[in-house]
Formats: sequence, structure tokens, C-alpha cells
Amino acid sequence: MRAQGYSTLNLTARGLGDLGAYLMGVHGVRPPHLGKKNIAQSAAVGAVYYVPAIATSHLDTLSPQSKGLVLWIIEGYILSRTEVEYLANLPQLEPRIKVVLEMGGDRYFRWQLLGESLVAA
Repeated sequence: MRAQGYSTLNLTARGLGDLGAYLMGVHGVRPPHLGKKNIAQSAAVGAVYYVPAIATSHLDTLSPQSKGLVLWIIEGYILSRTEVEYLANLPQLEPRIKVVLEMGGDRYFRWQLLGESLVAA
């Protein structure tokens, strides 16, 4: 893929949360408090830090010669049907993004369109 002009971003499906917010929008995260809590200063569960969308920030930093960004997501079998549908429709929302989702479970390697995997499920 690199030889064809694409940049890759490797992710795991575990802990992604809301895919739309994580990949394409600004979203809030709370780091673990590690036993330290603020008393009467902020929320007891910790402050919210806002981070930029991971896919759009990578798209903004691509070189002009690059064809686009490939999101290679492992452990895709834990995603719900609606999350897989979102990933299948993501290249229509942003044409510079391509998605590879490793579903696992087979004893051999094969390629299948995400739309075809949704019909089979």
C-alpha cells in the first residue's frame, strides 16, 4: 500500500468507543485518576481532555503526493453491526480514507468487502 501512495494507520477495535467521534470528530477523554481525586475542584472522576479526531488529523498532515489514508483495524470481530456499517460507509463520507477491518476466525487469509460481510451476518 505504501508503494501505491497510501499512508496507513494501525488501530485496534478494543476501546475505540464511538467510532464517528473518535475517527472524524473532536471527542473528550478522561485519563485514569490513579487513586488521586480532586476535592471540590472538579468532577470526582477527573477532568475531561478534548483530543482531535485521529483520522482527520492524519488526513490534514498527509503529503500532497499521497493518495489517502488506510485505516487498518484489528480485532474487528468485537464491533457491533452498526459500527461495521459505519466503517463500510466511511469511504463514501471521506473519499481519501480506505478501511481494512480484520474480522478473524478463519484459518486462511481472504479479502471480502465490508458490505458483503454485513449481508452474511
